[in-house]
Amino acid sequence: MENKLTPNGSSHAETGLFTPERKMAAGVYILYLVSLLIGITSIVGVVVAYIYQGDASETIKTHFRFQIRTFWIGLLLGIVGLLLSVVLIGFLVLLFLLVWFVVRCVLGLKYLNEGKPVPNPASWMFGT
Repeated sequence: MENKLTPNGSSHAETGLFTPERKMAAGVYILYLVSLLIGITSIVGVVVAYIYQGDASETIKTHFRFQIRTFWIGLLLGIVGLLLSVVLIGFLVLLFLLVWFVVRCVLGLKYLNEGKPVPNPASWMFGT
């Protein structure tokens, strides 16, 4: 396999781009996004995040924490949205949930791709 250089001149192997923990964290974000079509994959994603968070580096731990919180906050917002759908405002809550969920996953993937931790993984919004 060829060892390609990144824009800063280091190889991917040096930067840890392809480490197993980064692959797992990226996989969880992808499972979350796929869950928009196949709902069960988000449950698989949160289980993976719980399993791998203990052995991960500090940077990747922030991603797993962010992912776990994304699942639970998303579940809470989904339940609230469904309950409020009776009075029609729930549809706005569910629309907000969809946008919020996608933005959190995309931002998490961006930070992961850059090799950065999530700045505020305990955030209820976007982790910034």
